[in-house]
Amino acid sequence: MLLELFSDEAYRPMKFKELCVFLHVPREERDAFKSMLDQMFSKGLIAMTSDKRYSKPLPDLYQGIFMGSAKGFGFVRVEGMDEDIFISREDINGALHGDTVSVRVLRKSSGPRRSEGQVVSIIQRANENVVGTYDKSKKFGFVVPDNSKISKDIFVRAENSMGAVTGHKVVVKITDFGAGNKNPEGEIIQILGHADDPQTDVISVLMAYNIPVDFPDDVIKSLEKIPDTVSDGDLTGRRDLRSLPTVTIDGEDAKDLDDAITLSKEGGIYHLGVHIADVSHYVAENSPLDREALRRGTSVYLVDRVVPMLPHQLSNGICSLNEGCDRLTLSILLDIDSKGQVIGHEITPAVICVDRRMTYTAVNGIVTDRDPELMEEYRPLVPMFELMKETADVLREKRRQRGGIDFDFPESKILLNEKGFPVDIHPYERNAATKIIEDFMLIANETVAEDFFWQELPFLYRTHETPDTERIRKLVAMISGFGYSMKVGRGEVHPKEFQKLLGKIEGTPEEAMISRLALRSMKQARYTTVNSGHFGLAVKYYCHFTSPIRRYPDLQIHRIIKENLAGKLDERRQDHYRAILNDVANSTSMNERRADEAERDVEKLKKVEYMSAHLGEIYTGVISGMTNWGMYVELPNTCEGLVRLQDMDDDYYYYDEKNYTITGETLGTAYSLGQKVKVRVVSADKAERTIYFILSDEEEEGEMKDHGKKQFRDKAHRQ
Repeated sequence: MLLELFSDEAYRPMKFKELCVFLHVPREERDAFKSMLDQMFSKGLIAMTSDKRYSKPLPDLYQGIFMGSAKGFGFVRVEGMDEDIFISREDINGALHGDTVSVRVLRKSSGPRRSEGQVVSIIQRANENVVGTYDKSKKFGFVVPDNSKISKDIFVRAENSMGAVTGHKVVVKITDFGAGNKNPEGEIIQILGHADDPQTDVISVLMAYNIPVDFPDDVIKSLEKIPDTVSDGDLTGRRDLRSLPTVTIDGEDAKDLDDAITLSKEGGIYHLGVHIADVSHYVAENSPLDREALRRGTSVYLVDRVVPMLPHQLSNGICSLNEGCDRLTLSILLDIDSKGQVIGHEITPAVICVDRRMTYTAVNGIVTDRDPELMEEYRPLVPMFELMKETADVLREKRRQRGGIDFDFPESKILLNEKGFPVDIHPYERNAATKIIEDFMLIANETVAEDFFWQELPFLYRTHETPDTERIRKLVAMISGFGYSMKVGRGEVHPKEFQKLLGKIEGTPEEAMISRLALRSMKQARYTTVNSGHFGLAVKYYCHFTSPIRRYPDLQIHRIIKENLAGKLDERRQDHYRAILNDVANSTSMNERRADEAERDVEKLKKVEYMSAHLGEIYTGVISGMTNWGMYVELPNTCEGLVRLQDMDDDYYYYDEKNYTITGETLGTAYSLGQKVKVRVVSADKAERTIYFILSDEEEEGEMKDHGKKQFRDKAHRQ
């Protein structure tokens, strides 16, 4: 009926309320109707005018998110579309990075060439406020955005500068987004501090990504009703599991402990309990706490702080499974056989009491290092930790057999001083204890997802789609140059092929680069209401159930699970969830990407700051990547820097893309992936988030005088 209406020649564009009145849509059904219209719009079945009126479909018109680039062109990401649409500089029509836009496809994809399009209208602006560095002139100034994907500087008149000087980090409110080649114009509304202040840079990143830090007054006020302890009334309808030996296993610094473990074995069957904080008991649907949690979508874990999804009174208090405290949980009790198969499970609201708050370091010291002091300190629990490793090994072997992919990139551990300046950076490797918890959380998530899929109830899944054929072809072509191959059947690849590839390259010079390229060939995991499986984990059913303190989708499905267990998920409530879950899935997917980008930006900033105090110093690193403009070298401390071709001045060097080498034209000196090289740190650019090296050698290292090193360090401190 709707499609007939919108295809009718007499149809005139209408706003949402007009359309509801015209079609006699009851008020209680309008949320579902709005969701349906939005889905039709995203699929191009209907269009929307610049003043948000639904209109007849235009040919090849879609809604998506514009992603800019430092070079001026951009892409539009459309949900459900395999590839992004390329937008040339001439066809951007005033869109800025992050804007929701309407885009018309001008040329469809053909072979390796992607679709090209034109931004027709801006549906929603993402950048009312922009963070950047102020550059002052006599009568005006410009704000250079921190986000390089916003390619235009923002013009600021002198009277709108708040007295900012060159080098100040500022927040500028855009008053005119400009058009064509005209720059946006704005007024400075906040001066954050100087760009070189290490305390300023993290705040700048948070504000640049519009990540809310402070909680609104209504949220703070609602905390007054949150109890500090579990009451007898809270225990009604819950399984009492307080007598079971229970532990949490987390990092040393963790304060939001949202999962606990119990484990025993009888007759060859492992009885695993995964107990998850029952956050939904305290965060009611559509309450101020709930609305703010949805707005944030996820907690953001930065080098020097955590920006929580929920206030600390909840995340570190009554919802944290603290040692020796009664806590409410939504628990899944799993029976697992010797082959890793789940042969039975039960999901139940429960109450637990954690016996010990364990760390990854301590548990690893017991199960891997057999540390006598630790084994004595935790003697009553040692058998359970040993059983945990046994169970996790069984689960991991099952995952390996089905083709689950495990990208094991070392994370960076960055230590800061009291002023926020990094004083040490080193790799933080996963150990046996971290893998135990990963394996237990994975099996809990898989089991919950499969349970609710077969019940055919509205739900939020965590999906990871099969990689695009074209990306796989490019990856196969690249690895063939190193003597590797992957089987690709009928345009698709099985996750086992990635697993085999990672096994073959382990320990080789090209391991880091090929691993990264393999990861980039895949799609991003996201939240959806339709279960389409998880390619990377090689499973048909997957969801996020285990972290409701820090992820909104987990909190959302806890509500659905509890309503279903209580027999309250009737048709009316199912319709309610069907009406809201698409929006929840889309917004939380976007907020997750926002958090990931902010976390990466802060890590890059701190690495640049750290290396700025080591200018002139010489390191041995490994060539980790190559491009037409130079080669990237990764140091043992995980910092990566660029050696530019223009700085390799003993010859004319060029990038041989076919053989993945950088070769000197005259002398024939060649550099290849995985090769060890000595480099000297020459600069560290915070604006570009880039460290620059030049090649060094033993003779230069021997001649490097102490006073020369001091000059470089002095320069670093002046910067």
